Amino acid sequence: MKKVVILLLCLGSIALTGCATTIEGNNQNWYYAVAAPEHYKVWVEHLELEKPGERHWRMPMGNVECCWKGPKGPFGSGGRLSPFPNLIGIQWFSFAEQKFYQRLIILPEDLQEKMSVEATYQTSMGTFKGPRNSLIIGVAPGGTIVLWIMNQIGNEIEVARMQANEIEGDPTQYQKRTKSYLDEHGSYLEKHGIPTEGW
Repeated sequence: MKKVVILLLCLGSIALTGCATTIEGNNQNWYYAVAAPEHYKVWVEHLELEKPGERHWRMPMGNVECCWKGPKGPFGSGGRLSPFPNLIGIQWFSFAEQKFYQRLIILPEDLQEKMSVEATYQTSMGTFKGPRNSLIIGVAPGGTIVLWIMNQIGNEIEVARMQANEIEGDPTQYQKRTKSYLDEHGSYLEKHGIPTEGW
């Protein structure tokens, strides 16, 4: 009987070790990026992420000018989500509108689960499956925010859409950058305007 108990304890220990190894071996790297529509460049002043009780961190962003949708988007500059946050705070200046926007984003509770679902993607080596491990935060004129998840441009899924708050700010602090922006995109704005809906 004593040998049976010892054997069961050993087997239980091996099983638990196997589970722990599997969980650790399946650790997924999560990423984020911030995107804006082409021709509607923004300056992200603050991007803060938080997993309450575990970590609060800031990510420097600055200039964001592409890409919202199409063959190059949604895609933008970003980094790793480590740990996976519950909250994202973002504040930006819209060069086209000369306005400041801000929003605290409470991520959907099932977002990480949705991102874990495998999706097909293609590389020069062939077709593969993997989790949609990138969260794209799109910011557009009018204060529109759209969240997508994806592992490759073209298989993105929209998971949330919300409205940022317009806040007070001094556009003259971006005077030089605004001039450079208008030199590059002014004729486009004159022709197409600044759509604040339909993003």
